[in-house]
Amino acid sequence: MELSKRMKKISGSGTIRMLEIAKEREQKGQKVIHLEVGEPDFDTPQHIKDAAIKAMNEGFVKYTSSKGIPELREAIAWDIERRTGAEIKPNQVLVTPGGKHSILCAALTLINPGDEVLIPVPVWPSYKDIVNMAEGIPKEVIFEEDYSINEEEIKEAITPKTKVIIINSPNNPTGGALRKEEMKTIVDIVAEKGLYIFSDEIYDSLTYDAYKNTSILSFPELREQTVYFHGFSKTYSMTGWRLGYAVAPPKIVDAMSRIQQNSTTCATSFVQKAAVEALRGPQECVEEMRKEYDKRRKVIVNALNQIDGVSCPMPRGAFYVFPNISEYSNDSFQVAEKLLESKGVCLTPGKVFGSNGEGHLRISYAASLEDIREGIKKLEEFLHSL
Repeated sequence: MELSKRMKKISGSGTIRMLEIAKEREQKGQKVIHLEVGEPDFDTPQHIKDAAIKAMNEGFVKYTSSKGIPELREAIAWDIERRTGAEIKPNQVLVTPGGKHSILCAALTLINPGDEVLIPVPVWPSYKDIVNMAEGIPKEVIFEEDYSINEEEIKEAITPKTKVIIINSPNNPTGGALRKEEMKTIVDIVAEKGLYIFSDEIYDSLTYDAYKNTSILSFPELREQTVYFHGFSKTYSMTGWRLGYAVAPPKIVDAMSRIQQNSTTCATSFVQKAAVEALRGPQECVEEMRKEYDKRRKVIVNALNQIDGVSCPMPRGAFYVFPNISEYSNDSFQVAEKLLESKGVCLTPGKVFGSNGEGHLRISYAASLEDIREGIKKLEEFLHSL
């Protein structure tokens, strides 16, 4: 029996692959410093956990509406207006079990077989696989090392088959972020060509040096062509809770909901109650985490740029750096695997983030300062050994 043809186009996650290799080594007794996964090392704030426990104790453990409980959809609409100034109605919100699922629902809703989807790279590799699941054609658009746009590359990539462009700002893996004028350039192109835009802004609360993210939702002229994605994993350190959401025109939300009804049914009931508390409750925890990431960001960039032959721009957001190690090697898979084997430091090969990611490594600073310092020291030792 053969697998479906579709599976030939769907690769495994490069970040999860490295994590799994590292876990195997840990089971054999090797100590591993984990700098590969984009997972906050903070616990979920207590008031959010308390809200989930309260909901469970009160028996809120049944199915909910596939679109999400009304109070959470209302809280999301309120929070978006608070953060971006955009007026959103609850009927424009779909709550999903993780942000990744909302992107898949949108892709299955809007992408026909053979539609081209522009994906600026370097970027999170799951976008490409999700487009492949929808039987679309992912098409790379080369952005700069700090995720700055290349306007001509975008325009040249558009064909009569182009349906969607996916942007991710602040960006995984670079930590780069689009400036307001860059967002406006993309908006103008999308409006002119009649495309849809998928905007993944899950890191928008984690920005630094007075940079403020310009949301796609702040361009009302594009609202009918926009699907916006966000979630609770990064902002509130709720990775294992699996809760995300999408914002789109009601017609698209209704269609995405039908996919959810026939796949996951709904997001977990008591997790949705916890998410209401996350949004409506105290926000000091978010700022405390952001400040700690900022400290780590400065330490890791400074340490990397002190390594001869390595260059690393200062990220504006998220919790990743994407240093260029091409003076040592242009095989990032080999570097990552041998570094893990010889030094016990787990990073992600740059190649998984697109064709221009080769010669780089993605390093997450959602780890302790102690692990960051030790991990970069071991990386330097390893590179010099090459």
